[in-house]
Amino acid sequence: MNTKSPYLEAPRRLRAFVRAHETSLVILAAVVGAIGGLVVAAMSAAVDMLHVALFNLNPGDRLSSQVAIDPLRALLVPSLGGLILGIAFLLLARVRPAREIDPIEANALHGGRMSFRGSVIVALQTIWSSGVGASVGLEAGYTQLSSGLGASIGRGFHLRRADQRLMVGCGTAAAIAGAFGAPLGGAFYAFELVIGGYTPASLTPVGVASVVGYFVAHAFAPLSLGLGTGPLVGVVLGRDLAVAAVLGVFAALFGIAIMRGAGLCETLLSKIVAWPPLRPALGGLAVGLLALQTPQVLSSGHGALHFNGIVTMPLAFIGMVFVLKTVASVVSLGAGFRGGLFFATLFLGAMGGRLFAEGFDGTFPGLRLESNIYAIIGMSALSASVIGGPLTMSFIALETTGDLWLTTAVLLAVIISTQITRELFGYSFATWRLHLRGETIRSAADVGWIRDLTVRRLMRPDVLTVNAATPIAEFRAKYPPGSKTQVVAVDDAGHYAGMVFVSDAHAGDIDTKKPLSSILHYPRVVLHPGMNIREAIAAFDVTEAESLTVVETGEQRPIGILTEAHAMRRYAEESERRRREVVGDA
Repeated sequence: MNTKSPYLEAPRRLRAFVRAHETSLVILAAVVGAIGGLVVAAMSAAVDMLHVALFNLNPGDRLSSQVAIDPLRALLVPSLGGLILGIAFLLLARVRPAREIDPIEANALHGGRMSFRGSVIVALQTIWSSGVGASVGLEAGYTQLSSGLGASIGRGFHLRRADQRLMVGCGTAAAIAGAFGAPLGGAFYAFELVIGGYTPASLTPVGVASVVGYFVAHAFAPLSLGLGTGPLVGVVLGRDLAVAAVLGVFAALFGIAIMRGAGLCETLLSKIVAWPPLRPALGGLAVGLLALQTPQVLSSGHGALHFNGIVTMPLAFIGMVFVLKTVASVVSLGAGFRGGLFFATLFLGAMGGRLFAEGFDGTFPGLRLESNIYAIIGMSALSASVIGGPLTMSFIALETTGDLWLTTAVLLAVIISTQITRELFGYSFATWRLHLRGETIRSAADVGWIRDLTVRRLMRPDVLTVNAATPIAEFRAKYPPGSKTQVVAVDDAGHYAGMVFVSDAHAGDIDTKKPLSSILHYPRVVLHPGMNIREAIAAFDVTEAESLTVVETGEQRPIGILTEAHAMRRYAEESERRRREVVGDA
């Protein structure tokens, strides 16, 4: 019986051709890259249109670069926009109760499978959130929609698991390259954060997608970070590396504070406000109140970074914007607005780097640190802490400044920042939010196959059972030596009682009048069908058992047997298979 596919499928012959030729995969990657560039241009244009309509801006003006905003609009647009978003969330939950997955989660747990419709929904929510002025970045929407389209193309061609994950990475690479004008940064964003590693097999597709995404996005709307160092730095001295290392430490601590702050804000609002739609409304009102002090807190902050060279503004002004933007970002995300922290941390890091340089100069006047240089270092170190991609940020710094020597100091700062964050916090912002929802992944490394390899799939369903009250003599007659190794014992209700070893029942010094319950093994240790293979192997390690009984969850009725030898063999086979897929030997 033929069933209609929920996604468009390529013709069978074309699918077979693509699966058989690596070059065809590169062509698909280029298509995904072009789509990613178009997504960046289209979403940016949509947000600009909302800013023009809702905040009465002139076409081409950026919201966060305004000197002042009409006070009534500053208060009403974010708060009413948040209320509308909250109501939309409530209505959507009735239609789509399942939470939409992002690219990192898709590649880590679902083999690169994403919902196209869900990705469109997340992108629209991100556009609206940024459009009404919430202090969130569009990069989350860029990567969600681009990778969702890449995943849909992969499913249409019935790509293998590794290639399907690669298409998701190509979508994110194109989106980041187009959004930040950094093809290398986009490619390594995909390697570090979405694919979970770099391999020669993934280099060409991801690189092609990133470059194509960059050129397509910039053909419509050339973007830059707006930061420069002026003349090239020249040779980096030991003192520069030492100061950059200190800045990396501060960036890590501040990044951890931002991530914990967003989680804490979300928890507090959920306890204080009973009706969910009021949470983004209150968050929007708070952002609006902050915008009365300075409009630079609104939206992603891309315009603010270009605002007459904000890192050269008076220190008091930078300090004020730094504090208010931090609060606005934490409140916006905690209140439920859709978006990311990537650009916000670039903006905050640039200002923080300038403040750090001035403070260091005040403490050690002879150093005469260049504030623009430390704005770049701070930008990279803070984003590396929150986003979790040290090489990504190093390449973005290199592509932004063109200064290789400065990138040396940046690399040291981001390495220190990332390592401290991993030691003290353990997560990037994306994986931290997944952790708050009950997931345990720390990266996009493919662990989904482990969850798919469940005890139910591995067990042997032919279970021999015997009543635990049966006398040992009767059991001996039924199961002579060599007939079976073990038999599962159950109680009168058919519930699991333990495991009987046939060799124990035939021991010479045993009282055969006693019931089997006197020689049971593992009476309280069982496996459940939903457990994955790692959990099963851990149970074997703890009990030192060679086989365990599988019982139906809640019922405690035996439904199968799993041996340690079989579980270990299947785990080794699947591990080798995934390794071969990753390096391109499959």
